[in-house]
Amino acid sequence: MTLLDAPDYDYARARRHRNMLIGAAIVCVLVPVLLVAFWNWPCEHRVNRFFKALERQDDPQAFGIWNNDANWQSHPQQFAAYPYSRFVADWGPSGDYGVIRSHKILYVTSHLGNVALIAVEIHGKTTALATLSVSKKDHTLDFSPFDLTPGEKKFGFTRWQISRHF
Repeated sequence: MTLLDAPDYDYARARRHRNMLIGAAIVCVLVPVLLVAFWNWPCEHRVNRFFKALERQDDPQAFGIWNNDANWQSHPQQFAAYPYSRFVADWGPSGDYGVIRSHKILYVTSHLGNVALIAVEIHGKTTALATLSVSKKDHTLDFSPFDLTPGEKKFGFTRWQISRHF
């Protein structure tokens, strides 16, 4: 076979090859971006479900979400460290936030390892943020030993500060 006997150039094959390369490049860029953007989505979803149950004043369901145990009523002795009565005192109408009517998740971070810290604005008040931690191991909620506070704003983004409260 000589140069003059070479087969004709296949434009369709070249177009398919080019499109596959472009598609692979888009996937290689898009997958990491989506992973970073939605890394803490399960934790956010759990906290949203928790606060929606509190907004409906469905304390038993909210306690089940808090402990990641929908059937907690069949074995309440397992939750002696944080019993239902104390949960209702903390999150019920007589708690720090009163009757919860609205919430908004402002910031989520998982820089501290096996928990995600979530700053939640309750009743539209940014002065009293609730900082909750969600365990990535057993998906339970807890009060965080850290506070998330909004810092300076640059270019439309808020820099959040993590500080330990005593």
